Amino acid sequence: MILKTKKNEIGNPIQTAVVTGGHSFNVFEFHRLFWQLENVEAYIQHMDDFASSSAEIRHSYDVILFYTMLLDGPADDGHPWYAGRPKSVLEELGQTEQGIFMLHHSILAYREWPVWSQIVGFPDLTHDVTMAQNLLVEVEDHNHPITSEVSDWRMIDETYKMCDPDPDSQVLLTTKHPTSMRVLAWARQYQNSRVFCYQSGHDNRTWDNLNFITVLQRGIEWCAGRI
Repeated sequence: MILKTKKNEIGNPIQTAVVTGGHSFNVFEFHRLFWQLENVEAYIQHMDDFASSSAEIRHSYDVILFYTMLLDGPADDGHPWYAGRPKSVLEELGQTEQGIFMLHHSILAYREWPVWSQIVGFPDLTHDVTMAQNLLVEVEDHNHPITSEVSDWRMIDETYKMCDPDPDSQVLLTTKHPTSMRVLAWARQYQNSRVFCYQSGHDNRTWDNLNFITVLQRGIEWCAGRI
């Protein structure tokens, strides 16, 4: 069951935690990507900062967007004091209607943790990586709010060769590129939360693509229940 649109909140900016860690990125271009989104207030922060925030702050976000590639764990012990309790914090996901957006390499995080597999919809995170591929992205579902305003397009991006997400997922974008997984974007439900997983988004060559930006924008809106 996908939750209904929150019509009474449509005019308010979407408060979005953008959680990073475990992978480097171009800081300026990544921030610029989120600056240009309409009606989205993005708070880019490391997992340490998110996990050590108060529950009041964490629960104030409409959407948690993960851009992490923290492969081991998570665990509550063995960290510096400032890292918080990431396992306990992440186990709270899905307890409210707070949306969850898994962007690019975040679908590969916590490879041995069943909870993450349940959120992203992958029983097996085994993958191969190929850099800087020219992809034809095909819209599988023209009726879903996230993809209703885009048509097939080409872009440069990193590819992952992986299995398809499980059948509970709604497939939105696909590709036939030989080094890529077939499904590039999918929507699903995890407990009380809308979840959008989008494999694309390695660097600025992708972030500059207008169709990618549209899917990012509408993915956040959908996760927040605004569309």
